[in-house]
Amino acid sequence: MAEARITDTYVEVEAGGLKIRLIPVTEEIIRCITAKKEINENADSFIIEKKEYPRVSFETEEGEESITIKTPKVRADLNYSTGEITWKHPDGSVWLKEAGKDLTEIDVIRYTTGEEPPVIKRVKTVDGERNFIQNLKEEADRKAYRARMFFKWKEEEEIHGLGQAEEGIYNYRGHNQYLYQHNMRIPMPVLVSTEGYGILVDCCSLMTFNDEGKKSYLFLDTVDQIDYYFMGGETMDNIIRDCRFLTGKAQMLPKWAYGYVQSKEQYYTDQELVDIVKHYRELKVPLDCVVQDWNTWEPGNWGEKIVDKSRYGNLKKCMDEIHEMNAHTMVSVWPNMNAGGKNHQEFFDAGYLLNDYSTYNAFDEKAREMYWKQAKEELFDGGFDSWWCDSTEPFSGPDWGGEVKKEPWERYALVGNEHKKYLDAAQANAFALMHAKGIYENQRKDCQDKRVLNLTRSGYASGQKYGAMLWSGDTCASWENFKIQIVEGLNMGLSGYPYWTLDIGAFFTVDDKWQNRGCGCNTNPNPLWFWQGKYNEGVKDKGYCELYTRWLEMGAFLPMFRSHGTDTPREIWNFGEKGTMFYDAIEKYINLRYHLMPYIYSLAGAVHFNDYTIMRSLLFDFPKDREAGKIENQFMFGPALLICAVTEPMYYEAGDVEIHREKKWNCYLPGGCTWYDYWTNKRYDGGQYVMVDAPIDKMPVFVKAGSILPTVRGLQYADQKPEEPMKIYVYPGADGKFTLYEDEGNNYNFEKGAYATTEFSWDEKQHSFYVQPRQGSYPGMKELEYTVEVVGD
Repeated sequence: MAEARITDTYVEVEAGGLKIRLIPVTEEIIRCITAKKEINENADSFIIEKKEYPRVSFETEEGEESITIKTPKVRADLNYSTGEITWKHPDGSVWLKEAGKDLTEIDVIRYTTGEEPPVIKRVKTVDGERNFIQNLKEEADRKAYRARMFFKWKEEEEIHGLGQAEEGIYNYRGHNQYLYQHNMRIPMPVLVSTEGYGILVDCCSLMTFNDEGKKSYLFLDTVDQIDYYFMGGETMDNIIRDCRFLTGKAQMLPKWAYGYVQSKEQYYTDQELVDIVKHYRELKVPLDCVVQDWNTWEPGNWGEKIVDKSRYGNLKKCMDEIHEMNAHTMVSVWPNMNAGGKNHQEFFDAGYLLNDYSTYNAFDEKAREMYWKQAKEELFDGGFDSWWCDSTEPFSGPDWGGEVKKEPWERYALVGNEHKKYLDAAQANAFALMHAKGIYENQRKDCQDKRVLNLTRSGYASGQKYGAMLWSGDTCASWENFKIQIVEGLNMGLSGYPYWTLDIGAFFTVDDKWQNRGCGCNTNPNPLWFWQGKYNEGVKDKGYCELYTRWLEMGAFLPMFRSHGTDTPREIWNFGEKGTMFYDAIEKYINLRYHLMPYIYSLAGAVHFNDYTIMRSLLFDFPKDREAGKIENQFMFGPALLICAVTEPMYYEAGDVEIHREKKWNCYLPGGCTWYDYWTNKRYDGGQYVMVDAPIDKMPVFVKAGSILPTVRGLQYADQKPEEPMKIYVYPGADGKFTLYEDEGNNYNFEKGAYATTEFSWDEKQHSFYVQPRQGSYPGMKELEYTVEVVGD
């Protein structure tokens, strides 16, 4: 029998030329490290929280073929001869079987121009101006490994997570997926299984998931050792809690971030931002934020954080005016800068640029401090409230052009290798994460009165602790893409990341009518693979107005409710006027978002304090309902609301072509509970499909029996104090609880205990509503006033 090394913190075996160490982290989490040489438990990690873990008691049992390590909730059998691990429940039933691991030594290549000055080719793309260095040379930097982790999935097992891609794959069984940063791709090194476990890989290099052939495995492009965490949480909520335990708690966002955010490509002056807010206030349509897209800088100074004074000369005054209207602002900033600008020169002189001589080195703490200093001087101190960190996968340029979309493996190699030219190969997926870290940590050093909000196009595991809201990138306007976006949002939530949103109505709307393109590209007739919207005339096309309206209806139930895009305007008045179908439906759902604000902000509190997930795949709440597990276009918005997005046209095709079809939608109601139609209060048994009315102003929404739904009326912005008492709706049919969360809304005093919670409960048997005394307090807290309505009474 082979020998195992057993200490009070780990078990280690050497097999097949590999050292394998199992380290219990909690009762549900066991870390597994595999190395060719010495194992490094204390290796630096970008994604795992550095903290002291309480020592976990465990038992070991040595057998003839394997050694077993047991915690109260997870058991692992480590084979002496193969090093393979069988992960088991405490009762010995199998969760997952490894099928081996391998590590192949490689040279990690560093790219440099050596003693030669860089030969720079600057290219203007749809996605900004880019530098391509023509004379980079390869040098061997160090030794590392390419690695594979093989698994034997169960036949009916489903695999979800892996972040957000662009193909709309919900269950990854039978598929390959490429995990690299790109516009419309935000990988996460996390997968979850319908068997009730998750795997978090501590890896920031490129990765692939492969399940198409005879062998199923994860490929890691560049690592020093294989380092992963098995999370045996049993339920999706517990697995996500384990994931956040390892990667960090999601930070609270400002309350106004949960209101309506109006954006487009682009506004051109500081006064235009003021006028947008004024118009919304005049229409009495709620609004919390207006967004300034790119090109605030002087022409030619791409990426400068110094504004063009001819267009933004009254920035502070205009920001003050917006704040006086109880609205907020967000500004686009980029990690890359053109030579010739003051910001670029400062980075160049300090040696803080990467080898493209354009992008700052976000992996250097001093460089992050300089980036913040520049952003603060005119933008933050000028009154902008939050950040839109665009193009945070700054080396995707080689794929952002051309008429034909390349094959998946070609794009992976093309963009992945471009990242590896300028970043360490082991860090190729981590640039956006470090960029977000710099924004968060430095803003917090300077200001405790404003919570950090960073809307960013790329990110990685642990970014939630930096206040980073991910968005899905530059999508195209079509019904098919609308469906795909929902799937990608569900997988992001299943990856442990709670903050995700999208461009309502998609970014690109134009197809072949290039004269109507935005982004300054209306003089180029060349087709582009990513500019494939279906609506050449934008808001002038009733087909697009219908798609946009349905997209917005669904978007009202995302963590961030944000409209954005190019080619055509997005403000509500471009979709008609009051009394017309599209305008009225859009207004209705914006108002609905604010009607639900006590519920939504309580969910935000649960994300931070309880590691909750707001946008919830049905796998979270109905794991035993196999039909629910297949549903890709419905999701739970918190514990109460089932959202059934309408993802097909009912009124118009593109080009104002009228459709004559029944305005109904087929919805699946998960079993094990009763449901209420939110609009009619009609009751339905779960475990069935129901066909319900779905005219343009009525996306099907259902409320789970036992839900307690706090609401308010009349808000024009999220922090507004309602004139009427809060109204709490109780949906009988089952016992229920809900915790109302309150705080000041836009500072960090909650970290010192300045917040309040109130627990409401419904006893179905007694048909009684109960309220526990309010716990906690915060400055400015008022007496809680509310009325209660039991639906159906």
